[in-house]
Amino acid sequence: MKRTLIRIEEADDPRIAAYRDIRERDLVGRQGRFVAEGRVVLNVLFSTSRFSAESVFLRENRVDGLADLIEHIPEDVPVYVASGAVMDQIAGFEIHRGILAIGRKPETTGNELLDTLPAQALVVALSGISNHDNMGSIFRNAASFGAAAILLTDDCCDPFYRKAIRVSVGATLKVPFARISDPDALAGALESRGFSILALSPRGGIDIADVERTPRHALLLGSEGHGLSQDVMDRLPTARISMADDFDSLNVAAASAIALHRLWRG
Repeated sequence: MKRTLIRIEEADDPRIAAYRDIRERDLVGRQGRFVAEGRVVLNVLFSTSRFSAESVFLRENRVDGLADLIEHIPEDVPVYVASGAVMDQIAGFEIHRGILAIGRKPETTGNELLDTLPAQALVVALSGISNHDNMGSIFRNAASFGAAAILLTDDCCDPFYRKAIRVSVGATLKVPFARISDPDALAGALESRGFSILALSPRGGIDIADVERTPRHALLLGSEGHGLSQDVMDRLPTARISMADDFDSLNVAAASAIALHRLWRG
C-alpha cells in the first residue's frame, strides 16, 4: 500500500512546529527531542536506532528518491512534505538535504547503562569534549570498533546536537550513551564493575600498541586543549600513541580511532 504523505503549504502550520527555527533551537534544546538530518541518519533512525521518531519532514523534490526509506517509517509516524521555499522558511535557512525527522530521547543514567553491559565489553569514556565535530567523530569510531557504550562527564557537549548526529553518520543514535558527573565518579563506576580503565594522552606511560585488552576495558579521552587532569593521570594506567619526534599530538577523534582499533583487535 502506498504511503500517505501530508502536504504542508504554509510555514506557520502547527503540525511542523518542531522543525521551526532549527539553528536557534539547537542552542536552547528541544525538551527531550532531537533533529535527525539526511538519508544516512534517518536510515539508522528507522533501522538500528534505539530511539523512536515523532515525525518526518521531506522536501518534495527528494520524495521520489526516498522510496526505500519511506517504506521503513512506521505507519504511526506522519510524513510531511513541503516545497523547498516553505521548508527553508520553516527551518530558518536553506535545507540542502531536505530530509529531516524529529526523534525522542529517553533519559538513562550512567550507572543504569553500565549495569546492562555484557561480561565482555569495550566502553569509551569522555571528559570535557566540547566540540561537536569531535563528538560525532568519536561516536562514529566507537560504532566502527564495537564499543558497547559511551560515558560522558557533565562538561561534554550534547551528542544529540544536530551537527554531532550528522558527523557521526547516525552513530549517536546507535551506540548507547549516558552521563556521569565527573572523571572521578566515572572512573569509580567503571572500576566497581570490573573495567580496566586506560587514560589516553600524549603523556601516557606506554605505547597503545603494547596494551593488553581485558574482557572489560574502558578508554578514557580528554579535551584537545587541556587533556586529562594530572589527578586522573596519576590515578589510572595511561597510554600514548607514538608518532614522529617533531610532533606531539593528534586530534582527539583521530586518536580515538587508533586506540579503539587497537583495543578492538586486541
